[in-house]
Amino acid sequence: MIYPFKAISLTYKKAPLAIRELLALDEAACNRLLRKLQYDVGLSDLLVLSTCNRTEVYYSAENDQSSAIIEALGEVKGMTDSMNWQSYFTTFNSAQAAIRQLFEVTLGLDAQVVGDMQISNQVKRAYQRSAEVKAAGPFLHRLLHSILAANKRVQQETAFRDGAASTSYATLELVQELTAGMVQPRVLIVGLGEIGQDICRHFGKSKRFAQVTICNRTRSTAEALAAENNLQVLDFEQIADGLLAADVVISSVAAPIHFFTRDFVDALAIQRSIFFIDLSVPRSIGADLESVPGVLVYNIDTIQNKASQALAQRLAAVPLVHAIIEESMNTLRDWMREMQLSPTIQKLKNTLEQMRQQEIGRLQKRVSADEARLMDEVTKSLTQKFLKLPVLQLKAACQRGEAEQLTAVLVELFALEGRSLQASDC
Repeated sequence: MIYPFKAISLTYKKAPLAIRELLALDEAACNRLLRKLQYDVGLSDLLVLSTCNRTEVYYSAENDQSSAIIEALGEVKGMTDSMNWQSYFTTFNSAQAAIRQLFEVTLGLDAQVVGDMQISNQVKRAYQRSAEVKAAGPFLHRLLHSILAANKRVQQETAFRDGAASTSYATLELVQELTAGMVQPRVLIVGLGEIGQDICRHFGKSKRFAQVTICNRTRSTAEALAAENNLQVLDFEQIADGLLAADVVISSVAAPIHFFTRDFVDALAIQRSIFFIDLSVPRSIGADLESVPGVLVYNIDTIQNKASQALAQRLAAVPLVHAIIEESMNTLRDWMREMQLSPTIQKLKNTLEQMRQQEIGRLQKRVSADEARLMDEVTKSLTQKFLKLPVLQLKAACQRGEAEQLTAVLVELFALEGRSLQASDC
């Protein structure tokens, strides 16, 4: 594709979590970087995307602007050594590579969890930011239209988004299934390591669960996560009270021995059913806990089997997703070729219109007002018909890859070289 569209990307593939956290952007920071790249660096067709797994910038420029973008990112983050992280970034300096990257990111092919449904919404928000500050030109508008249409096709035509392919999301789905008959199920999440935090974020986004309590040895960690996800906090010392109130307990406690034992739970004399989900390795829930009346235990294998089945289904749909991307990119490529013809078509249109106006002006004094109106209508119609065939031939030649030769003939025949577009036609 002959277009100066490029991208620079920092993702989980090359950058560890510590680096991604360091360079991640919130909404306000995305806006600041967008404006800085637009006005200070002079980039167009800008898209700034930042999630927990990636920070990416898409842009149009004749030359690679990676260093300027990383430097601007560092300024927005208040860092003076941002260039030290350059090796963690990947650059896409051809339009085809950059376009394909954005397709694969939006559709979930490039996600850490294949088929991630959240990323397309994040891309939509990034596009909205660009549109709001007029950082998106005709090319980016068309590109995002194509990508979001492809995203809709993937949702409707494939199984790529079906099922829960991550452990944390599979946990949420299991809890939804277990509590389907409850009006307001109460969930207690104990232990806030990486997986525990991820589960909290899923429950925070879910409209199904309004009574979710989190409990951690370090209360400040729980408070920060609770504020982020609108959850409740329970002191670690009050965990027995939490068990008495919960319908579902999710444990990801890191401990060398079982944290929830049969003796501990049996002593509480819980008078109803309660589900325990153990995500810890080694296990934090005793194997004999299920012998307590009303208690049902699910372990990490149950969850991962559920996630693995969904992942297998998604991976089987990957060829279909690639086919949709190829079809969409081919359509976009055709549009880009036609866009390259637009200046020649516009010049030809201007030339024919000037000839028409000259003839009307020459004859106008010799005809009545009604005859002048009729002459104007007839000549406009003829001009459109004269223009139609060359335009169709140009587009057909474009599909064959022969547009350059026909364009040169038209330029010479109608002396189009050097003609400028009229302001009213732009």
